[in-house]
This record gives sequence, C-alpha cells and structure tokens, in this order.
Amino acid sequence: MIDVPPGWVTLSDRRSQRSWSVELAAYQLAAFPVTQTRYAQVTGQRPSAARGDQLPVEGVSWWDAVRFCNVLSQHEGLAPAYRFDADVDGVEWDTSATGYRLPTEAEWEHACRAGTASARYGRLDEIAWYRGNSRERIHDVGGRQPNAWGFYDMLGNVWEWCWDVYDAEVYGTYRVLRGGGWFDESWSCRASVRRRSHPTFQIDDVGFRIARSTTPTNTVSGRAGPPKPPDIRNTRSIR
Repeated sequence: MIDVPPGWVTLSDRRSQRSWSVELAAYQLAAFPVTQTRYAQVTGQRPSAARGDQLPVEGVSWWDAVRFCNVLSQHEGLAPAYRFDADVDGVEWDTSATGYRLPTEAEWEHACRAGTASARYGRLDEIAWYRGNSRERIHDVGGRQPNAWGFYDMLGNVWEWCWDVYDAEVYGTYRVLRGGGWFDESWSCRASVRRRSHPTFQIDDVGFRIARSTTPTNTVSGRAGPPKPPDIRNTRSIR
C-alpha cells in the first residue's frame, strides 16, 4: 500500500460532456492490482480464465471485489468498510472504517496522474500492456514502468473496478471501470477514460486494486441496488 497525498482532481465524462472537481483527503492505494495468488489466499478461489500466480485476478465482478475487501479486512483485524443488507441485496460503505475498500474513481485518477496533467504518465508502450503490445493476453503485474508515485499497471493490463455508480439516472446500478486493459486500443488507456458495467459482470480483462482510508472521508455512503442481469450486448469490458 502506498500513501497518496491529498489533493484535487477534475473528472470528466465524454458522453455527457460534464466535468466536476473533487477534493480528496490522504488515503492509501495498492501499488499493484490484486493478483491471482492474493485473491486465492483470501477467498480460496481462482476465478480467472488465464492462470498465473502474479497475473492480475480477472473474471471478478464488482460484488466479488467488495466482498474480497471485507474478508481481507477481517483477516487483518480491521473494521470492514462495507455493510451488506440481505433484505435488499445492497451494500453500504462505512466511510469511517479503516478496512480495505475499492478506490473512488476520483482517488483512482488522482493516483494514476501522480501529480501530472497529462493523459498518461509516460510512453504507453513503456507503462502499459494494451492491444498494441500485449499479444492479446494478460501479463504479470509490475512488468511495465510505474508512475512517479510508484503505482504499476494503472493503465492497461486489466480494467479496475471503482466504488462509484457511473450514472444512476441512465444506467442504474452500473459501476465505474478505469484504466483500460490488454485488449484495448491506445485511446482507452488514458487517465480520464471512464467505462461502466453492471456490478455482476465478469470478464477476462477486468480486475481491481484495493484502497484504505487514512482519515475519515467526506464521501457520502453509497448503496447498490438489487443486481440485474448483465447487459448481454457488452462483449468485452463495455466497449
């Protein structure tokens, strides 16, 4: 886990042509996406299509990711960040908890940019596995150069689940994905690119990394509504 300084980040959405600024308190974020080894150690499961101990875990839904965070928190004696409501099949984020959680998309972008204003923190072929250099397969974490704050694979390799609902009025409970993946063209591997998927969606280029709050966050607790079947028109990572 790397300590991330507080700051401001401006998010933007190309579909709606909106932009908005978010102030962030200090937090921690994992240097790498969760690996298959780590996921298996915590959950006893290996859901990924490709197998390799240091490959990012993929084939995991947003729900899988938040459950992983709670189980890991419990293993380490930390207060779980998420409360599950069996009656409505929902989840709330306890923003005062010290346990592991998914980053917000503002936290994700702040860490990805690492103090820069550019779309990428280096030359794409040096920092990311994407369609142009991946040979259309996933790669071990840490195989490309990190950004200035020490984060690897923020762009490329696997898309990463974030906590946020993408656009509740249009897409309901769909959650935000960030970072681009090994199957994506270069334009998808930029710090500002937002994608979306239903929280039950699982595919071989979507994973996640974990965060922790170091001070209580001002973000309002969120609730995910009842899961619906994934959009079968989405064939890969909501392209």
